[in-house]
Amino acid sequence: MTHEVKTTCPYCGVGCGVIARVTDAGDVSVSGDPDHPANFGRLCSKGSALAETLGLEGRALDPIVQGKTTTWDEALDLVAGRFQETIAEYGPDSVAFYLSGQLLTEDYYVANKLMKGFIGSANIDTNSRLCMASSVAGHRRAFGSDTVPGTYEDLELADLVVLVGSNMGWCHPVLYQRLAAAKAKRPGMKVVVIDPRRTATSDLADLHLSIAPDGDVALFNELLLSLMEQRKLDEGYILGNTEGFEEAVAAARRMGLAHAAATGLSHEERQAFFRLFGQTEKVVTCYSQGVNQSSIGTDKVNAIINCHLATGRIGRPGMGPFSLTGQPNAMGGREVGGLANMLAAHMVIENPTHRERVKRFWNAPAMAEKPGLKAVDMFEAVADGRIKALWIMSTNPVVSMPDADRVKAAIEACPFVVVSDMQADTDTARLAHVLLPASGWGEKSGTVTNSERRISRQRPFLTPPGTARPDWWHMAQVAQRMGFSGFDYTSPAEIFAEHAALSGFENDGERDFDISAHAGIDQADYEALSPFQWPQRHGQSRTTTRFFAKGSFYHADRKARFIALETAPPCRTDKAFPLVLNTGRVRDHWHTMTRTGKSARLSAHLAEPFVEIHPRDAAGLGIAEADLVQVESAHGGAVIVRALLTDRQKPGRLFIPMHWTGETAARARIDSLVPAVTDALSGQPALKHVPVKARRYQAAAYGFAIRAFPGKVGTGFPSGNAQEQRARAFPCFRETLKRSSASKPDLKGLSYWALAKADGGYRAELAFDAAVDWEDWAREAFALGKNAEMIGYHDAASGDARLAFFEENRLVAAVFVSRQPVAVSRDWASEQLAQDFSDRRARLSVIAGRPGAGAVDRGAIVCACFSVGVNQITDCLRKGCTTVEDVGRQLSAGTNCGSCRTEIRRLIDKTYASSSETASTSLPESVSA
Repeated sequence: MTHEVKTTCPYCGVGCGVIARVTDAGDVSVSGDPDHPANFGRLCSKGSALAETLGLEGRALDPIVQGKTTTWDEALDLVAGRFQETIAEYGPDSVAFYLSGQLLTEDYYVANKLMKGFIGSANIDTNSRLCMASSVAGHRRAFGSDTVPGTYEDLELADLVVLVGSNMGWCHPVLYQRLAAAKAKRPGMKVVVIDPRRTATSDLADLHLSIAPDGDVALFNELLLSLMEQRKLDEGYILGNTEGFEEAVAAARRMGLAHAAATGLSHEERQAFFRLFGQTEKVVTCYSQGVNQSSIGTDKVNAIINCHLATGRIGRPGMGPFSLTGQPNAMGGREVGGLANMLAAHMVIENPTHRERVKRFWNAPAMAEKPGLKAVDMFEAVADGRIKALWIMSTNPVVSMPDADRVKAAIEACPFVVVSDMQADTDTARLAHVLLPASGWGEKSGTVTNSERRISRQRPFLTPPGTARPDWWHMAQVAQRMGFSGFDYTSPAEIFAEHAALSGFENDGERDFDISAHAGIDQADYEALSPFQWPQRHGQSRTTTRFFAKGSFYHADRKARFIALETAPPCRTDKAFPLVLNTGRVRDHWHTMTRTGKSARLSAHLAEPFVEIHPRDAAGLGIAEADLVQVESAHGGAVIVRALLTDRQKPGRLFIPMHWTGETAARARIDSLVPAVTDALSGQPALKHVPVKARRYQAAAYGFAIRAFPGKVGTGFPSGNAQEQRARAFPCFRETLKRSSASKPDLKGLSYWALAKADGGYRAELAFDAAVDWEDWAREAFALGKNAEMIGYHDAASGDARLAFFEENRLVAAVFVSRQPVAVSRDWASEQLAQDFSDRRARLSVIAGRPGAGAVDRGAIVCACFSVGVNQITDCLRKGCTTVEDVGRQLSAGTNCGSCRTEIRRLIDKTYASSSETASTSLPESVSA
């Protein structure tokens, strides 16, 4: 029999519904929930692979104090005692919480209540500060509240969708597919993409504007002036519902001719956009990290909102500005006041009436009276000793924070650090004095809120491993041990009911966030809770799902504010650091890969860190395709990544993804390059505009290696299956985990390495500063026993070496070395870890590094959902397929999440020579395979 549980995806802010199915044998599978209104059954590649990420490798299983396993009572008593001692000696502002958009709303609520209402400090912030704080600040300036006016349906109803700083095709794939489907049904719908890079999302665009970094304010200021010239203003809306219009126009005019230079766009490009925006009534402008992650991010947000207010295109079907959040519960964190400058239920910490109201509701003894330290300032306070006790929950700031090396040093020097995490081996968790094992997705219960204000349940379908417990329980237990009342929760349902009650407490329409209809929810109703959008006020069975069509904003006079903006983009490059670095995400990985890194399928598309660089820049620097590149910033950091030459990147600009950590690569923590420059209003770091220089990194030898998990062919430690479920139930699973971890290659000390999961083991890209005895190196790095039989060769003249190691009938390791980036069919080689080699003649194919005659080599993976490679697609095209749809019918590629459709189309263009833009149709195998 199979047990089904409806839950919500733990990745981006789209908030897709998921159905998890668990058999009696313990096998887990996932599919999209066709009834969930966010995705209607669709899932992206990451969501589709969720069952593959449930492995226990690296999981925190028991509380650990100073590196030694202990009991919950001992760990929690220590945390409570040290926080009490620190507060008693140095005051409440000497402690801090750093949270995560990965937390559930109930976790966030307890943390905010404990810190702001009982400890009495607002030093509680979140990694959501890194993704949507500028949007919050912009909303509050314009609307008087952090309100997202529209819904996902508006993207399908609009006649023009403008995507600003959003690679929706890779970062919000399901929403992108909803947009693509709508455009296919209504070919007259237009899409404009405003992004310095030509991304996968640009494939859908009728107009792509390759704007200069941080040129957005200038572009939308000029749009505001153009709307006046086109007589497209809604003067009645402006007069009746807004303030500050004349000041905003005057500021835009003062920028004058600076508009053109700041945007980097031609007059013709700008005018085409302005006409399209002006002549189309139903316009939705979606924006994401390219807008928010900037030192002028809040001004960018308000520049966009200004144009929608001026035309009255807000709060009506198919119209409005729309912030796309990056994390699954960034919105939920905002609702409970998870940011240092907010209070719960969208109340304002600077407002004494709000503070007094929340204090009464909580019966709080020590209400915080001023905003706390935002993320960058918080870690600066840790570094200089003002913060002496720090609790980090479900996030990895040693990798994700700007000035990452300084953040690491600050945490190392902090007198007392607590980390709550499901993983014990993150770069941050290794620095903890106390590590508290947290339950993860599939094990915990609570709610999340997506980008359209829709609250959905995350439900458990697995038993937490070891003694792991949910985050809210960690904090409630510590609060009780600190002597605080009001934290005797026994379930997340009780916390949600309290949260809902607070949202309606003394709220007569003054505040936008109100879910008091659920204030009396009991356990049964909580378990059955269906996805719903707020507001849902007490006594109202149905409320509108959009805001501001008729005004009614949340400033005291109920009017919106135009913001006067004269912001010029910062100019930070110089002769020493002439390139502009942009950081971001890739299609199949999430944040610092603690979850997606467990799936071999998700690593098959992009298995190592890379830098996108224009061929002209590469030629000037002597960099060839697949070379290693060292990138350095004026800030002082340096990384080594693989070169990906592409004219999708403009000259003078680089792009490097942010996912690789000290666990997955030698020197690829990209935020070590990023200085701690922030937006003055939002505190959000500028992660998209970093001056850098680049040079070719010359290694003595390059390599590719594979290493099998322990055990027989077809075993090891796969994810989400019956073996693992049984392992959860018996103490011996700790030994299983230990053996699995022991097979992880030891690559420390190499100048370059990048490690990823493969089917049945690991795969690694390597570079050496000097040649070594390759057999000795491999036996030591892969922890191979003396019984491992080696076959292969080493050609001293050419520098080539190819070695394969077998135990009984199984390939346990192989290494391929060359003086140039090594040519190996990587995906095929990785698959050999799961093969039976009882036929000794077959072992020679491993040394060749590619399949023999008649065998299938998929090539570099293009479609992660169905593991379809470039060779399969190319073969399909040679046999007569001419469209993406043809390829989908033959191979299924592009028919699930659709994120690979752009790459398929580029392969088609290359094959049929129908486009001049085909020099970089597929990633080099050393990067993509």
